[in-house]
Amino acid sequence: MIYIKSPEEIRKIRAACAVVRDTLLHVGKNIRAGMTTQEVDALVHDYIVASGATPSSLGYYGFPGSACISVNEVVVHGIPSERPLRDGDIVSVDVTAEKDGYNGDACRTFCIGNVSPERRKLVKVTEECFFEGIKGLQAGTPLYDIGYRVQRHAESNGLGVVRAFVGHGIGRDMHEDPSVPNYGKKGTGMRLKAGMTICIEPMITQGDYRVKTLSDGWTTVTQDGSAAAHYENTVLITEDGVEILTL
Repeated sequence: MIYIKSPEEIRKIRAACAVVRDTLLHVGKNIRAGMTTQEVDALVHDYIVASGATPSSLGYYGFPGSACISVNEVVVHGIPSERPLRDGDIVSVDVTAEKDGYNGDACRTFCIGNVSPERRKLVKVTEECFFEGIKGLQAGTPLYDIGYRVQRHAESNGLGVVRAFVGHGIGRDMHEDPSVPNYGKKGTGMRLKAGMTICIEPMITQGDYRVKTLSDGWTTVTQDGSAAAHYENTVLITEDGVEILTL
């Protein structure tokens, strides 16, 4: 079911998104080589709680962290651990916060120290894919136009587009309808409506797009071991455009 948000609901989602935005800015200022992913998770947890919100990921279907922290070949759902970040790593930090019963969600991929030009390009193009995806977006736009634009930009840069995981609606629940793929045929899919809040989140790989989930049931890696990057924002669809709530 698609939920069209009321002005009051949008106000609450906007407040949750502000917490997510500020949390990721805080992480960006502090993340560095030598930190463990568990220490990064503590940064996220403490900042969200100090902001009067709750980390939505903590305990979600048993997930043990306050953020998904995915390093190098890990695409999504990396579990925080004692693994130290090393010079040259790229690390995606996916944060969801709940405030007053509503959620905000965003992800950034950070470069740690001296990252190779190839990986820097991957991170840059993944972010560009998001902004390509929202071009022309407004009420009435076919849903799969988003994925069409993301896929076209990624593949034109020689990169892969993950199919197994997609963006989603968001509101009272972290994951709501509709699913928002990062691939698709232009002009197809449901027509977006003003008042919808959705998460657009390109997950892009240096190599093959296929992924596999490890035995812990969460950590998802590229099948070929290539690096992956992830960039996400929560957006509000309006009559004549889109508002990015987590920037």
